[in-house]
Amino acid sequence: MSETVRDVVRGDGCTIDDEATVGYGEFDAPTRIGDEATIRAGSIVYGDVTIGDEFATGHDVLVREGTTIGDDVLVGTKTVIDGQTTIGSHVSLQTNVYVPTETTIGSNVFVGPGAVLTNDEYPVRIDDGLEGPTIEDGVSIGANATLLPGVTIGENAFVAAGAVVTEDVPADSLAVGTPATVQELPDPLEGANQLA
Repeated sequence: MSETVRDVVRGDGCTIDDEATVGYGEFDAPTRIGDEATIRAGSIVYGDVTIGDEFATGHDVLVREGTTIGDDVLVGTKTVIDGQTTIGSHVSLQTNVYVPTETTIGSNVFVGPGAVLTNDEYPVRIDDGLEGPTIEDGVSIGANATLLPGVTIGENAFVAAGAVVTEDVPADSLAVGTPATVQELPDPLEGANQLA
């Protein structure tokens, strides 16, 4: 049975630290959190956010409005999800990841610490709209990788640590370097992630 408190609907077995803020801001839709969620101190989850079961945050996480998150998602300490974003199930966003507005992340995805996704091709200079990356199912993104606006990372692809991805990465391939080049996926990296 779910419980509603101050524009927050939360499922059974949720743990929300006293120092966390859930349902922040004035929105038409409440914050909805599934069963067995853990939201740690310092985290802020805005209104108009829908989160599935078995969600967990580290400390000082920000989840902005208009975000939809599936089941079994980990959002690491100091990670920012800037809203209007869709995240699938069985996803691990490690410490200090930045996810901008208008981003889509599939299911069974790993994003390493310090990875930065971007959505503004010409920051401040030209108002050309915002378009975050699309990360398809089964993708792994290494630590400190950077994805530029509008790129698509294909299913089961692997982005190496520190890579700067400026163009689409096909499914089942490896992106490495600055700017990233696409290579054949080495045998040990083939197949789906083991997050589910």
